[in-house]
Amino acid sequence: MGNSVIDARSGGQGPEEAPSDEAGTASGKRPKPKRPFWVELPILACVALGLAFLIKTFLLQAFLIPSGSMQNALQENDRVLVDKLTPWFGSEPARGEVVVFKDPAGWLAGNPVQEPNVAQKFLSFVGLMPAAGEQHLIKRVIGVAGDTVECVGEGPLKVNGKPLTEPYVYPGNTACSTDPNGQFKVTVPSGSLWVMGDHRQSSLDSRYHRNDAHGGMVPTSDIVGRAVVVAWPLGHWATLPVPDTFNQPGLAPAP
Repeated sequence: MGNSVIDARSGGQGPEEAPSDEAGTASGKRPKPKRPFWVELPILACVALGLAFLIKTFLLQAFLIPSGSMQNALQENDRVLVDKLTPWFGSEPARGEVVVFKDPAGWLAGNPVQEPNVAQKFLSFVGLMPAAGEQHLIKRVIGVAGDTVECVGEGPLKVNGKPLTEPYVYPGNTACSTDPNGQFKVTVPSGSLWVMGDHRQSSLDSRYHRNDAHGGMVPTSDIVGRAVVVAWPLGHWATLPVPDTFNQPGLAPAP
């Protein structure tokens, strides 16, 4: 009886004693040596950089706000996260969204852009810091294809004849500017957007580029993505939803 353990493989009593070999292993196979940390660190860094690059390219990218043209929704030097995934599924920008887009026709001409150093360029390329030294702008979409956008006097701004209530406009600004460029009535062509800054009296937006190759419009092909979150500084953290004024009944143009 005793306390012996039956080994079903050998039929004998007592625990199996594995044969030993030069490596001291039961199977005779030499165990793989563990990589030292200094070898694994570059591999982990490459994986992290690769993931950051994929996220920046297909999901989210950070952008630095260079001016106050979108106050008070966005402050100068804020960092925003831009949704780049949705456009891959064929979705186009909608009225009221805040979008980042490539300079469509020299809008930034004459505005000096600080040239980033090599490290900034690399970190920006892989997505570990906001885009630096690139010709991008950020504005709010006011009109989409087929819309008629109009400013008379100080406002209100109208889309397809519907006046917009715009609580996001910078305090003290009027919805429309009374200078010649601030007075307009335009119809947005297919594949284009009409954009304006929230700081109406301090934004060189579609109104001031009506003599360019696109008539002040932004081609949808130049849209990088929609800004969805103010991510930095933490005290400015906020989402960027579509204001209710763009959801009012009858805003869409007549068919």
